[in-house]
Amino acid sequence: MKISRITIYQVDLPLEHPYWLSGGRLKFETLDATIVKVETENGLVGWGEGTPWGHTYVPAHGPGIRAGIETMAPFLIGLDPRRLLDVERAMDLALPGHLYAKGPIDMACWDIAGKFAGLPIADLMGGGSRTPRPIASSVGAKTVSETREVIERYRQRGYIAHSVKIGGDVERDIARICDVEAMRNPGDIILYDVNRGWSRQQALRVLNAVESLNVMIEQPCETLEDIAAISARHATPVSVDESLVTLQDAARIARDGIADIFGIKLNRVGGLTKAARMRDIALAHGIDMFVMATGGTVLADAEALHLAATIPDANCHAVWACQDMITVDIAPGRGPRNKDGHLHLPEAPGLGVEPDETLLGPALASYG
Repeated sequence: MKISRITIYQVDLPLEHPYWLSGGRLKFETLDATIVKVETENGLVGWGEGTPWGHTYVPAHGPGIRAGIETMAPFLIGLDPRRLLDVERAMDLALPGHLYAKGPIDMACWDIAGKFAGLPIADLMGGGSRTPRPIASSVGAKTVSETREVIERYRQRGYIAHSVKIGGDVERDIARICDVEAMRNPGDIILYDVNRGWSRQQALRVLNAVESLNVMIEQPCETLEDIAAISARHATPVSVDESLVTLQDAARIARDGIADIFGIKLNRVGGLTKAARMRDIALAHGIDMFVMATGGTVLADAEALHLAATIPDANCHAVWACQDMITVDIAPGRGPRNKDGHLHLPEAPGLGVEPDETLLGPALASYG
């Protein structure tokens, strides 16, 4: 089996509500999605997606994904997509770095491999749990009252897991954490996501102030060096996601005890193949996980769910999914959907969802 053609589509994904990140410093209204179709000479087709959260969040943007695939495509045509390591090495040789451009190709190849084997990707990776995974909301509000409103809106959809955005103002952040904790329901899973919005001194002031609340804080500072520098000076559990990019990052975090939780962002780390290694490092060191699509449609959400299903139930807190935040659906009624705030693993082979090609618009480019 060989890859015969790679086709790229671009789709704008308007958000249902304007979204503010880290205390209102960044606003997002539309996501730029790249949908990738990988075809094989025997007729099997795999689908992938790369949707960065805007272009100011992390070093990733939609045009970069498309340019990266254009660069890598000549090195991928003719490869067997089931040989995931061969595909991974070909991409890494053709374009060092730029992991976010490689994720959609990796996803599509896993889709093909699962379809060929007649298994969901999670089962192909070694065994997928059928325990429904809680979906984590993303609460990007600016004020305490708006935060309450957004959480209640998600609760009406069945959500029990929430990622609450904070950062940028110590007193406001402490007040927001205390307010959300006051409205916490039994069984809620709440992660306070700073998105790198604190300096070291700001982080210490908040982390020590909320220590008695037993909360989880994600990405409190810009770098792993910053997080490591203050780790011995507080007792609040910390998760890292934006600074978890490479396998070397995962090994360092686990070895040095920099964080207690991994937030694995699939597009950020380059796809399932690379993410699975991070999962194994986490499990070997007693580190729990959140699994996240960086953004996007039900395709990206399905990929995140497949990885989450390979993590033991006790070690996987939630899956962040974007489908309830966008107003465009490229696969109406297909794939894993919100059911009482949870995603259920598809039993169909491969990714378990394909887009409606008529909703993708004209192809931007085709290679092969």
